[in-house]
Amino acid sequence: MAARAMGRHGLAHAYGHVSARLNAESFLVSPAQPLGTVGLDEPGVQVPLDGDLPPGALPEVRIHREIYRRRPSVGGICRVQSPAVMALSALGETPRALHGLGTYFAPAPPLWPGVALVRDDAQAVAVAEMMGDAAAIVLSGNGAVIAGETLEEAASLAFFLEDAAKIELALLPARAAGRTPREYTADEVAKRAVRAGALFERMWQFLCFGDPEWQA
Repeated sequence: MAARAMGRHGLAHAYGHVSARLNAESFLVSPAQPLGTVGLDEPGVQVPLDGDLPPGALPEVRIHREIYRRRPSVGGICRVQSPAVMALSALGETPRALHGLGTYFAPAPPLWPGVALVRDDAQAVAVAEMMGDAAAIVLSGNGAVIAGETLEEAASLAFFLEDAAKIELALLPARAAGRTPREYTADEVAKRAVRAGALFERMWQFLCFGDPEWQA
């Protein structure tokens, strides 16, 4: 469902992958196919946190593995190529906390400078280390990796990140005219970026069931 939601909302096209932690030793990643085409009964690929990648796991799945290794609280990861995030990264920028949804990445996600795909262990380690405890890391010209306590949360945050990038792009003409956007303060971020209540549950419902003509 998360894979199909990423495709449906334009957050991924022919590429990308989502994963969910199974236990302390392994996680399940979506099959190597366009996310929008992953069926509800499609088998994923189980990946151990230690050892080689199994057959069927794309090389970039190493990024998932390194994040899960370092962050026991992470239960889901989305690797997407959303267009506004990629456009902003081409300017050497990532979304700031300029509106409510942007506060989940305050002050701004780190930007991985490499433009090549991350396909070896050393680079995957470096990406995970740069990401640290952030909710997302943007890959220059190549989308982003987003982590959450659950896969539902990670999918919601992927939508939030793209929305924040759209705000940044919409404000480029104002910035060119010399106007400075107002950023949320640290206190405002603490009040806005809440995870209590049904926030992510509502976004998950929207991602999967928001269009009555589309079935999860």
